[in-house]
Amino acid sequence: MATTRAFILMETAVGKTRGVVAALRQLSGIKTVDAVTGPYDVIAVVEAADLNAVGNLVTSNVHTVGGVVRTVTCLAVNTQ
Repeated sequence: MATTRAFILMETAVGKTRGVVAALRQLSGIKTVDAVTGPYDVIAVVEAADLNAVGNLVTSNVHTVGGVVRTVTCLAVNTQ
């Protein structure tokens, strides 16, 4: 069964990056979470059954983590 993968780029509130990373690592569907430098503070890779499931994961779980200020979700596409 194919899964839908997405990269979630997040901005966090000042001083909240470590807490956001720790909270995201506890969520189902999150494959990896990394604190990064640059315009975003955290990048997570998520996998779900389909686009709707990715959307639900982001809006119901990621957006509710304290310290997450803004997200950008980038869907992975198969180019073959």
